[in-house]
Amino acid sequence: MATTTNFFTYLAIIFFSMSTSGFSQLTPDFYDDVCPQALATIQLMVDAAIVQEPRMGASLVRLHFHDCFVNGCDGSILLDDTPTMTGEKTAGPNNNSVRGFDVIDQIKTAVNVACLGNVVSCADILAVAARDSIVALGGTSYDVLLGRRDATTASMADANSDIPRPTQDLPALVANFQSHGLAPEDLVVLAGAHTLGFARCVVFRSRIYNETSTIDPGFASDLQAQCPITGDDDALSPLDDTPAVVDTDYYQGLLRAKGLLHSDQQLFQGDGSDTDSLVQYYSDNPSSFWEDFGAAMIKMGNLSPLTGSDGEIREDCRVVNQD
Repeated sequence: MATTTNFFTYLAIIFFSMSTSGFSQLTPDFYDDVCPQALATIQLMVDAAIVQEPRMGASLVRLHFHDCFVNGCDGSILLDDTPTMTGEKTAGPNNNSVRGFDVIDQIKTAVNVACLGNVVSCADILAVAARDSIVALGGTSYDVLLGRRDATTASMADANSDIPRPTQDLPALVANFQSHGLAPEDLVVLAGAHTLGFARCVVFRSRIYNETSTIDPGFASDLQAQCPITGDDDALSPLDDTPAVVDTDYYQGLLRAKGLLHSDQQLFQGDGSDTDSLVQYYSDNPSSFWEDFGAAMIKMGNLSPLTGSDGEIREDCRVVNQD
């Protein structure tokens, strides 16, 4: 599967879907006239946040992922709970996991000042901040398509059901991605975002103590020293050996049975499957990973965007605008 011909075919499919599934509603130059300073301001703020805390880059990428997988890329993950709505922040996949909300608040404030008003959506800020995080940590840039508007509601139940889990087996992961219009190829490429960041002990504990046949014994032993069988749930371990650098070390780790999460290692099981071939391909071809990752991020970023008169542009990313 991982041949040059097949990858050209894959990219052709992506661009066909872009032309037929609503990508035309979003454009890379959406803010060029209304606020030429918007993207530069976001980049400046992201760079500053990452200089202060390199881990923040992974957190901003994660926010965009988790936003898009719940009713589309609409900024709903940023909404605080209200007396009449329980939002996504405290859903199982997000609670004590997603972070960076304060940074998004700071970016939104800076953008509103630069634009002399409220013209850039929170959903677009998430998409641009994810791209800028990738670039700041060594990855290749890609053109973010813009013009999303913000949701006026959020759903804890939808977040609990729609976001992929780190404990899922490959068939469940593939089914989850397909339910969002994303192919198995997208799953493997987008999982490469785990080139950045850390996971909590409670998320990978079962793997390092119970999955003896699918994990390198020395790797498991090292992790057990950091993550005891009980307690220290919040102890952090990196998702690959270079958690603040965008590279293909994540895929190389999978080849050595050193995937931190169960869902990671499911992508490479040594059985010659299509996902095995892709993991091997990206491990051997960093430039292809960067190119395909950008294309897949663009594809994911078009999951059910609110455009035109749908939704709103929130003044404060945490709350719906007041009438």
